[in-house]
Amino acid sequence: MGQVGSVLSGLSVFLELLHLADKGKAIGLLANQASVGPDYRHALELLDEKLPGAVKKIFSPQHGFVGDKQDNMIESEHLTLRDGRPVYSLYADKREPDDEMLSGLEVFLIDLVDLGTRVYTFAQTVFLCLKACAKKGLEVVICDRPNPIGGLEIEGNLLDDDCHSFVGLAPTPMRHSLTMGELAIFFNSRLEKPATLTVIPLAGWKRSMYFNQTGLNWVMPSPNMPEPLTAWLYPGAVIWEGTNLSEGRGTTRPFHLFGAPYLDSELLESHLKKLQLPGLALRKAAFLPTFNKWAGQLCHGLELHPLDRTFKPYLTALSILSVILKGWPERFKLKDPPYEYNFETRPLDLILGRRGLFEALQEGTPALELTKSFADELLKFKREIKTVKLYAD
Repeated sequence: MGQVGSVLSGLSVFLELLHLADKGKAIGLLANQASVGPDYRHALELLDEKLPGAVKKIFSPQHGFVGDKQDNMIESEHLTLRDGRPVYSLYADKREPDDEMLSGLEVFLIDLVDLGTRVYTFAQTVFLCLKACAKKGLEVVICDRPNPIGGLEIEGNLLDDDCHSFVGLAPTPMRHSLTMGELAIFFNSRLEKPATLTVIPLAGWKRSMYFNQTGLNWVMPSPNMPEPLTAWLYPGAVIWEGTNLSEGRGTTRPFHLFGAPYLDSELLESHLKKLQLPGLALRKAAFLPTFNKWAGQLCHGLELHPLDRTFKPYLTALSILSVILKGWPERFKLKDPPYEYNFETRPLDLILGRRGLFEALQEGTPALELTKSFADELLKFKREIKTVKLYAD
């Protein structure tokens, strides 16, 4: 994908600029195990070293502060560090920090890795933190990190209002092209009362860069995101979470593998190859999940291998879904609610961000035709995000 650069994360830039900051402010830190500096030292350790005593409280997103919780709607508990500081889980009975959690703070500092995909819940956590901090009059500072799947490509339909959930609180497409900092600016502009927001930009990042071109260290931001390549597959493979297909959880290749005991790998591969999906190699695969869907049962399916930047994860997943609907209509099933704290809407509709897309595929609308129908709304989105972009192509 090109030459590897030397990008500095927003955290590294922030630590370099601390001599410009008011060092007396009480800080709340939203972070997890992937919030590390170039030497793999955690943001909390680095901040404690540079600003002794400043970080008063810590907050964690889905999967917990140390990333130990595996699946959706598996809540993490509040913790207390050995030094007595509280760690508040924002993926528990509350997903928005309350007044008590924010009391005594002056700055809410965020350092989270995002995946460039709407349904990754960390972005929703940032949205709700902006909202809560605006009410309290707290300054929000975001240490930006790169979009691991690049800042140019956009894919999917915009989220509809009737599909709001914890996998989508603002009208973005599945693959949105923004960094977490840019997303925060976009979110903040939509709040009735915006927060006081400062984004500490990356140094040296260009929108054309994928993660493996940055020179930054990859630490799994969540248990099923082992490598940057997984993030590239995720905007499509996440769709399987709303179905009875295994998305590879319980294997060493989550989101790379998908399948079910009832599929025929050879037949599935044959039908998909006829579609000539761009930038993709397919491999027939069998796997035995150790947990999650079909645990302990042999699944037949495929492993996906992106080849180049023509690969379109959302188109690929919708195309696979259309083939399975034709080939295994009696065995394929959609999951029932709840999903990410929405107890009424079908999970697949929440993931896709629009009702009726599944029915369109079921009725035989080609996935390519369906994705082409999103062109006008994506053009509108591209115009809208021009004002939030912080980085050149």
